[in-house]
Amino acid sequence: MVLEIFGRVWKWVIIGVGLGAALHGFVPEGWIQENLGNDQWWSVPSAVLLGIPLYSNATGVIPVMESLIKQGLPIGTTLAFCMSTVAASFPEFILLKQVMQWRLLAVLFVLLLVAFTLIGWIFNYLTPFI
Repeated sequence: MVLEIFGRVWKWVIIGVGLGAALHGFVPEGWIQENLGNDQWWSVPSAVLLGIPLYSNATGVIPVMESLIKQGLPIGTTLAFCMSTVAASFPEFILLKQVMQWRLLAVLFVLLLVAFTLIGWIFNYLTPFI
């Protein structure tokens, strides 16, 4: 059981750590804060859209989240990006297409994108009060 789970997860953890290291090491200091910080309303929808072509599982996205937060990305924007990476990625929907019709997939996709965006905005708004 443990080896089976490890066999499915290890490559995504390595990819997540690699992306996190790339974000931490190659993105200039302050770039994320300046371009995707709290002051821009479009940062959350942009983060959601950027996460769609990527794929990760919940375990592999944790190092990426850590790097984004350390670089100054707001919690809500980070959360929205990571949710879209895990739940609304192209590979995920390719698998779902085998059991769902296109129209239902489109409705699910739009609902997820709207929900992730709203959750990101809410967390960004509430962060100063927490």
